[in-house]
Amino acid sequence: MSEQSGTVDAATQEAQRTQWVREQFQKANRFLAEKGIVPAKVFTEECRYLAPLVALWKLESSMPSKKTYWVIGGELPADFVEVSAAKDARDAMRHFSLTWQMKAESLLQSRSLDATQEKFARLLISRAESLYQLHSDDNFWQQQG
Repeated sequence: MSEQSGTVDAATQEAQRTQWVREQFQKANRFLAEKGIVPAKVFTEECRYLAPLVALWKLESSMPSKKTYWVIGGELPADFVEVSAAKDARDAMRHFSLTWQMKAESLLQSRSLDATQEKFARLLISRAESLYQLHSDDNFWQQQG
């Protein structure tokens, strides 16, 4: 493989990553809109991405009121929380991980648990564990910062 083809591969990879990040941003906006929240501003320097697995956004809404949220998406359930729940992206990732563990446990303890709920609970547990590993990975946060 020549140096030139290596450069093309790197450029292609970066273009694919940029496209993925753009798509995740659009999904995050749609997700909030479905909740009645209209995003107005993104704090790009505080957002974190691990394409194609997870995107964590810090977004400020204009409606129904001016608030700031952490919004997570990617190959996991979309979720959001007010920014007061986490001081930075790393803390937000930990927050989602722990919250999902508690939600999953609650679902699994439910007397009316059906197969779909159990599958969702298992998905939450799996993704929560992955998020916690990412939260604990100092290399990831040094590369991102």
